[in-house]
Amino acid sequence: MKPQNNPAHGECCMTTPSTTTEMSAAAVAEVAAQARAAADKLAHTTLAERLAAVKAISAYVLEHKEDIADAVCRETRKTRTDALVSEVMGVLDNFEWLLHRAPKILADQKVPTPIALLGKKSRIYHQPLGVVLVISPWNYPLHIGITSIVAAFVCGNAVLFKPSEVTPLQGLFERIFAAAPLLAQSVFVCYGGGETAQRLIDTQPAKIFFTGSARTGKRILAQAAEKLIPVDLELGGKDAAIVFDSANLDRAVAGVMWGALTNAGQSCSSLERIYVQAGVYDEFVRRLSAAVNGLVLNYGDSGDADIGGITAAFQMDIIRRHVADARAKGATQHTGGDVLAASEHIFQPTVLTNLHENMLLMQEETFGPLLPVLKFDTEEEAVALANHSEFGLAASVWGGDKAQLERVTRRLVCGAVSVNNAMITEGNPNLPFGGTKASGHGRQKGAEGLLGYTRSKAVLYDGNSGKIEANWYPYTQKKYHLFADLIDTLFGKSGIARLLGLIKTGTALEGEAKKPRG
Repeated sequence: MKPQNNPAHGECCMTTPSTTTEMSAAAVAEVAAQARAAADKLAHTTLAERLAAVKAISAYVLEHKEDIADAVCRETRKTRTDALVSEVMGVLDNFEWLLHRAPKILADQKVPTPIALLGKKSRIYHQPLGVVLVISPWNYPLHIGITSIVAAFVCGNAVLFKPSEVTPLQGLFERIFAAAPLLAQSVFVCYGGGETAQRLIDTQPAKIFFTGSARTGKRILAQAAEKLIPVDLELGGKDAAIVFDSANLDRAVAGVMWGALTNAGQSCSSLERIYVQAGVYDEFVRRLSAAVNGLVLNYGDSGDADIGGITAAFQMDIIRRHVADARAKGATQHTGGDVLAASEHIFQPTVLTNLHENMLLMQEETFGPLLPVLKFDTEEEAVALANHSEFGLAASVWGGDKAQLERVTRRLVCGAVSVNNAMITEGNPNLPFGGTKASGHGRQKGAEGLLGYTRSKAVLYDGNSGKIEANWYPYTQKKYHLFADLIDTLFGKSGIARLLGLIKTGTALEGEAKKPRG
């Protein structure tokens, strides 16, 4: 590992305030009222108008990408490439997807009407929820925050947005949204910590979208349950990589290393458990250790560093505790293992072997640059090990046997699988993102994620005629027997017999519907 001299460290080092200024209850109530008024106005806009706003902020982000990367780097200690690719490029990609795909996804939907309701037409309308609350995390403060906000807005919702108090990016969202007045008038950025979030929930938004730790997610869910507020939760992960003997080792080593270390491992979908088949295990560990030792560590760089700093001091404490616990319980350390001598904010990427289940780094989410490598023998064992976790966010599978890769991918209990790649599902805006088990529920991105910001309305159109429906009153014994015949015909017959039976029974029922009782 190669530390890079950086005279700009002092300028770019994030300074987290020791105390967080919370919004008062009165201020929260006022902004919630403004959001409700904005939602009422937004309900009268068209999708085309809202997408025009997206196009405007997309142009702004493109033009100011370097300034935006500066702001992200200052607060997160990401490398500049991490900020540019994962934050700026990812945001622009998502905007582009919305511009092209949202019209079709949000369009009124025609659905089939069963033959028993012949002559009627069925539709589904996708309508806005009203005011939604988005609470975003500190690890990808721009990407996760703005993609959630803009998806909600495109669907016609006003947004209460609380960024993380660790990386609030104060003023950045407002500057971006100012490029599109309609969007600026529909989004209310609320700075603060846990108390502010609780007060925002108490305003009873139509839905809450939270990304963060499982611990905080449980608290939000409990508070929301009292008010019957639906919540989408994207929580932590302990994502597994499975490397089979058939894998191309050059690619697998490079991909697994990146998947574990991008953003210094501070991603919910970072690879935190690396299972390697026995036939290539020793060679994999050797190559991985050598590759890790060749990485450049730095932040505040000009685009020439691989791994940056740890954003929050409390996260550094967790990483150090996990490594110390593993060492004390017999783990073998091949690289790293401590903070970089040149910077108190960079933890050296650490390859560890000789691991077992009672170590903290095998049980808890680390959220740091650790690469725990474990050996397995059979496919069955690999699947069982990968699924043996309270989390179920994502996974990565490497190998050359396509049938095996397909089997394993289907058996892994998680929300996403990258095959012969790492975290790549997140790079396709068409794919939903979210997990299962303690990794949360609900989805972001893709059609499923976009529709999560809407409520569906079922509509059935009938004619304005004098016709009386057969299932309306009065009920008579003759009708009863005809309905029994209809059931037998609908669900007990097929082909021409079913068609002829429906014509006969349907005609008889229509005739009975016109008759008064007696």
